[in-house]
Amino acid sequence: MRFQYLAASLLTLALGTQGAKIPAEVGELNRRATSTSASSTTSSATSSSASSTKSADGSCSNGALTRSCWGNGYSIATDFDQKHPTTSQTVSYNLEITNTTCNPDGNGARTCLLINGQYPGPTITANWGDTLSITVKNSMQDNGTGIHWHGVRQLGSNEQDGVAGITECPIAPGDSKTYTFLCTQFGTSWYHSHFSAQYGDGVVGSIVINGPATANYDIDLGPYPVTDWYYRTAYQIEANTLTDLQSGAPGPNGDNILVNGTNKNAAGTTGSYSVTKITAGKKYRLRLINTSVDNDIRVSLDNHILEIMTTDFVPVKPAYNQTILLAVGQRYDVVITANQTAGNYWFRANVATDCQSANNGAGLAIFSYDTVTVANPTSTSYSFPSSCFEPTGLAPFWSQPVPSTSAFSNLDVGLTNGSVDTGAGLTVWGINNTSIDIQWDKPMRTYLQEGNTSYPVGENVINLPTEGVWTYWLIQEVSASPHIVHPIHLHGHDFFVLGSSGDNNQNPNTAPIVTFNPSSDPATLNWNTPIRRDTAILPQGGWLALAFYTNNPGAWLFHCHIAWHISEGLGLDFVEASGSIPAPSSAYSTTCSNWNKYYPTSYYKKDDS
Repeated sequence: MRFQYLAASLLTLALGTQGAKIPAEVGELNRRATSTSASSTTSSATSSSASSTKSADGSCSNGALTRSCWGNGYSIATDFDQKHPTTSQTVSYNLEITNTTCNPDGNGARTCLLINGQYPGPTITANWGDTLSITVKNSMQDNGTGIHWHGVRQLGSNEQDGVAGITECPIAPGDSKTYTFLCTQFGTSWYHSHFSAQYGDGVVGSIVINGPATANYDIDLGPYPVTDWYYRTAYQIEANTLTDLQSGAPGPNGDNILVNGTNKNAAGTTGSYSVTKITAGKKYRLRLINTSVDNDIRVSLDNHILEIMTTDFVPVKPAYNQTILLAVGQRYDVVITANQTAGNYWFRANVATDCQSANNGAGLAIFSYDTVTVANPTSTSYSFPSSCFEPTGLAPFWSQPVPSTSAFSNLDVGLTNGSVDTGAGLTVWGINNTSIDIQWDKPMRTYLQEGNTSYPVGENVINLPTEGVWTYWLIQEVSASPHIVHPIHLHGHDFFVLGSSGDNNQNPNTAPIVTFNPSSDPATLNWNTPIRRDTAILPQGGWLALAFYTNNPGAWLFHCHIAWHISEGLGLDFVEASGSIPAPSSAYSTTCSNWNKYYPTSYYKKDDS
């Protein structure tokens, strides 16, 4: 993530429906999903102010022309935070993490930490309402690990969230852990190590939970991750970035951008492009995921419109865009209609310099109609925006008003002097002038088990003692910090994005901070139809207003998803309804016991947050 201002000429981008062929079935899908009868079964923990008035249609089944349907009384009308099926089916996976090498763009082999010997790791697939049982074996010699299931709500299963130092102890070398949780949501996400910056070395994969959709399509192409890629290890880049931070300098640029796990190197001399074959007249679902450690990435498919139908896990009304900005951790499911002249077209994944991301390469892949020979395309790119904005024209499919207020709790993001196991007196990131610094040997859930509320300052705890209430958060960059974009992610919940200051695309060294005005700004927020998601952009030099409802007791991490920033302390721990959090299982104790036996003689010691 770059601190300096990256100038760009202002470009005019045609967004919305210009040039798009809008499917006729959208009107029918909206008609079906807006029945006036209310869903009869709702979660006991949700308030009426958060409920949907749409009702499920039990008379149809899911198909190419009826993707809004699902079955057994469930459809796209069913808000999965209010109601979800339980199939009684368990889907099991075994993931083994090993030290090895990889070479995804042909530039040369480097040290990698891979899942089942592949990059990205295996796609985890289940149906809405299934139970996932995933056993993770740590076969690395000198690293702990653990897997976080990004965006998965973990309703009633906080222990399965996979965050070392908060919901678990790390998995020691030679040890295994089985994560078990119910798929209460549907859509697309990813899983990754939450042990230091380890996922930047390859401990990452995709998640698909099949369910209904707001747009029709013929073929599901599956996950399509885009990511920055570095030729040095994540631990080396993390150390460089912390050193650079001491002088106010940015960390190293990414070396390349991978699309669907591959690319040619930045010079275009080695490696290969991912190739996707499509048939004229067909509609394709593509599950876009930004699995980067640092870079925000803007994607497009030359000559084709992207029909957006989700923000992260949450369905939205179909919206049509030429380009889409994906911040780190964000997902968008889109439909692509193969309605252009048969040929080869570039899929582009460009680093979002307007978001202060920097990379020496460019992500490219090929979409090829099946009546032509695959070749490097000669297609022309759309014009890319010069401001760090999320896609326009998005509206929630489930209408969920949030009660308005002017009483926000402030979460100030900036630099501070502190320690994240690297020695006192360093410049690090923090929230409310405190850098999170968890303990591997004593996670937050151990404190909760003991009834011990004397949390170390480094846990950066915010207590949310009461279930069933709205909480409101104003994340504000402070003047003493670099004016840069932060992708903000919450575990255990989707939040409602009430508004933000917008892009403050000016020289971050001279531009004034845009400060939230509690007297006037609440009236400008979207209280009636806010977008819901689990990762959102905090604009450079500005503010982001969020709300969520306390209906999932647990210890939940809230953090910037730039790997170096959370490693340097930019996070906090929401302890929600501590009296209702289930006691840890015996497996939790076993994992901690094995870790605490291993750690005293381990080669690598904790040196970040």
